[in-house]
Amino acid sequence: MTAMLGNMPHHPRFTAADLRRRMEMRGWLAEETREYGDHLLNPDLVQLMERAEAREAAVLVPVVEHADGATVILTKRADHLRKHSGQIAFPGGSVDPDDVSPEAAAIRESTEEIALDPRHVEPIGQLPRYLTTTGFRITPVVAIVRPGFRLAANPAEVEDVFEVPLEFLMTEANHSQESRIWQGTERRYYVMPFGERFIWGVTAGIIRTLYERLYA
Repeated sequence: MTAMLGNMPHHPRFTAADLRRRMEMRGWLAEETREYGDHLLNPDLVQLMERAEAREAAVLVPVVEHADGATVILTKRADHLRKHSGQIAFPGGSVDPDDVSPEAAAIRESTEEIALDPRHVEPIGQLPRYLTTTGFRITPVVAIVRPGFRLAANPAEVEDVFEVPLEFLMTEANHSQESRIWQGTERRYYVMPFGERFIWGVTAGIIRTLYERLYA
């Protein structure tokens, strides 16, 4: 596991305790009917993303409670995967029939992908569902992770696992937009470069959602 915490100072508002307070103050987040997703930057995608066969998925937004400021666990997907290979991602995946909730799915996937012990994980809320052009409706589950865990990347799915300061991710100056041609049309998306890591696409979109709902 690599950790890229940098030398940036930490402000008290970027602690796990403060995040918990913000989630409690905005407890209606899970019931919010507005869905976030790629279509907010690309309105013409709505019909493509609302197709009936879209699959339910869940990701864990794991916020680690460090004494000098919170960090967020992210992964780099293995290069041999068929979809989203090599991209930076939250641990997570499809909601299985045996999963009793999005929280259960997100925690199960985190255990499978990076060996995160569920005993260290405390879900504190959900963000609005995030729609993707690849046919998923993703429920981001925000959780506080108590230190003392040991992580190990599952090579079948994950190449690396690392931490990024919450302060970096929740600072709007670190968010920018880029575009590329996809299926003959220009598509816009958020990017958040962090050292050698290039956070973009759905992962950056979910981070942006957290910022807009709790920190903007």
